[in-house]
Amino acid sequence: MWPDTSFNLWREMHLEGENKTIIINGTNVKPGQNKLLPIEIARLPTGTLIDIPIHVFNSKRAGPTILVQAGLHGDEINGVETLRRMLENNDFEITKGAVIVVPILNVFGFIHFSRDVPDGKDVNRSFPGRRTGSLASRIAYHYTREILPQIDFGLDLHTGGAQRHNFPQMRYTEGDETGMKLATFFNAPFTFPSNLISGSFRKAAFKMGKPIAVYEAGESMRFDENAIEIGIRGVRNVLMGFGMIANDATKSVESVSLEYRKWLRAPRAGMFVPEIKNGEHIKKGKMLGTVTDTYAKKHKKVKAPFDGYVICINHQAVVNQGDALFHVGR
Repeated sequence: MWPDTSFNLWREMHLEGENKTIIINGTNVKPGQNKLLPIEIARLPTGTLIDIPIHVFNSKRAGPTILVQAGLHGDEINGVETLRRMLENNDFEITKGAVIVVPILNVFGFIHFSRDVPDGKDVNRSFPGRRTGSLASRIAYHYTREILPQIDFGLDLHTGGAQRHNFPQMRYTEGDETGMKLATFFNAPFTFPSNLISGSFRKAAFKMGKPIAVYEAGESMRFDENAIEIGIRGVRNVLMGFGMIANDATKSVESVSLEYRKWLRAPRAGMFVPEIKNGEHIKKGKMLGTVTDTYAKKHKKVKAPFDGYVICINHQAVVNQGDALFHVGR
């Protein structure tokens, strides 16, 4: 289990007195102040400076500091829109603690409609980064130095990669009690532990004792209204859970905790036709989809291996043998 940052400890801390000063890129955000700060990263070939915009909301009353970020992969825009709407609606007017909001972490990928930075490297495989490394490594380095030391824990908003559509789900590091509680507070339709990936933001934060829960919903380069609405509600749930904003009476979704997950892969190359809705409950043996050749001569059915739920569907119409088609869990 997580050694020093159990959920109960966070509930007991920061209850009295004035909140701490947040320091980012040499700028102080004192208790009671809200500021928009830039972290300068690099320049485009045209000489245009690119920086990461950081919104800091620091209340007067003591409390935890929570990071809420999106756009770690530049083409995953549902999280970006989620935080844009929350900023527009003043959803971060907190009564204690502090919230650091980063709507677009990978600005280079965002302006290129790309998951990665222009040199093809994945920022979320480049942490903790190096000051003199690749562009992805430099972004990770500055972010690790400037943001992670300031926070207690955080929420990282993602979508499915490529044309894989994730039904709204929360992931946390197994054994991390605070991360699990963050995911529970968020209250997405599905919640489960997932392994740490080498070079990922979550692993770098974990090594620094900063629990992170990851929200996955929708697919890249497409807005998904359901994913955005659940994301907004989930972030608010976390802030309410720590008493940072007032509770409201909005009804939450029913969350299912998954203990086992499995990817179902294409048994052959061909045209893929899913025949079930994402998020749907399934019974063992139920046909989920079909892979067929273009001449209607051969086809293979993809069936459910157990009773459970579909939590991701690949919307790629033409697939190769071995491609991931469905992510299912029980």
